[in-house]
Amino acid sequence: MICFHVLDVAMPALDFDEVRSWITSVVTDAGYRVGELHYYFCSDEALLEINRQRLGHDFYTDIVTFPLGDCDEVISSEFCLSLDRIQENAESFGRSYASELHRVIIHGVLHLVGFDDLTDAEEQQMREKEEECLKHIFK
Repeated sequence: MICFHVLDVAMPALDFDEVRSWITSVVTDAGYRVGELHYYFCSDEALLEINRQRLGHDFYTDIVTFPLGDCDEVISSEFCLSLDRIQENAESFGRSYASELHRVIIHGVLHLVGFDDLTDAEEQQMREKEEECLKHIFK
């Protein structure tokens, strides 16, 4: 089950059925099954507060991922995404808002299936995988 929610912003314009299918494809291609994935769209300020309260981090970010459960084959998570930060990043990196939104949506999933971005090499791998995934939704 893949669900989309809003906290303090309007729901972004997405083809939710297409995005669900895309996410499921990425997850199954990585050898996992989708459990429960909940995406919460919010503002910068709301995500900053979530980041402070739940992670003890005092900085803005585009996404935080909260894995749920402990099953090795099934991924379940809550994702909180700042639409403000996604818009700002799209402008900064010269990307469309839609492309950056989809990039962040799949970024959280990629963390759950084994990709990380703590080192320069890991970040490069993550970016390459994001680009590969985006090719499937933006045909």
